[in-house]
Amino acid sequence: MTKILITGGAGYIGSVLIPHLLSLGYKVTIYDSLLYGGHSLLAFIPNKNFSFIKGDIRDKSALTPITKENDLIIHLAAIVGLSACNKDPRLAYSTNVEGTKNVVESLSPSQRLIFASTVSNYGASTGDTCTEDAPLNPLSLYGRTKTEGEKLVLDNTHNSVCFRFATAFGVSPRMRLDLLINDFVYQAYVNKFLILFEKTYKRTFVHVHDICLSILFAIENFNKMKHQVFNVGDNENNFSKEDIALKIKKRIDYYLHFADIGEDEDKRNYCISYEKINALGFKATKTVDEGIDELIKSCQLFEYKHPYKNY
Repeated sequence: MTKILITGGAGYIGSVLIPHLLSLGYKVTIYDSLLYGGHSLLAFIPNKNFSFIKGDIRDKSALTPITKENDLIIHLAAIVGLSACNKDPRLAYSTNVEGTKNVVESLSPSQRLIFASTVSNYGASTGDTCTEDAPLNPLSLYGRTKTEGEKLVLDNTHNSVCFRFATAFGVSPRMRLDLLINDFVYQAYVNKFLILFEKTYKRTFVHVHDICLSILFAIENFNKMKHQVFNVGDNENNFSKEDIALKIKKRIDYYLHFADIGEDEDKRNYCISYEKINALGFKATKTVDEGIDELIKSCQLFEYKHPYKNY
């Protein structure tokens, strides 16, 4: 039985990924500091193939023996997003860079690694479509730390796959409301208004379910993908910020104001190519419209507290 370790497995992606892995018969261990709590893991406790270890990837002495016990490491642990990184830059760097260095150094040559990175690594748009070979020019602290972490993986391992994920959206047991689509739906449904700047800026999106499917795809096709970088998303999910706001407005009656003042520090206004992973047979399955509908349902069920007020 293949043993899989997921760092940061109690988070937004890991909470959706775990049931997929368990259903396929993998033995899954979660290694997480529980910075955002662990309620998303409660449903898996009865499963004999699930285990949890509370730990911090910055603690190399604790991480290394756990890593050695597994065949595959899915490295999700990170301080994710511009706002969270800016809130505590020291924590962001020590987790995203030094923590990733610890993961890499704890691996033996035979162990496999899947690393979660981001299209924020590309930085400001040059007007061209970004392939995996495009120059990296991260502008935010988040992008810089993930770019540095990705370089550590590629320079020091050959049995690894790096995924640059598009902006995630969709419902997870460990919700994130700092993500653009998730945030817009929350603002529209709960606060009944949204102030939007840089409305023409385009983003590319990927549902959290499809992020998980891409990881399963990498596990199944590892030998064809190892020591490479892949953009993960869907060209059909490329929309401007205004497009997203208007899609939501068709479903929710709320006040939408376009502001002249406001700036995205990450300068995310780009088109991304997904041809490389599509050529291997992977295709995203969830549309932005489907994601918006499920997010509205989630707002009806739960009263979320928004971690970041400004957009």
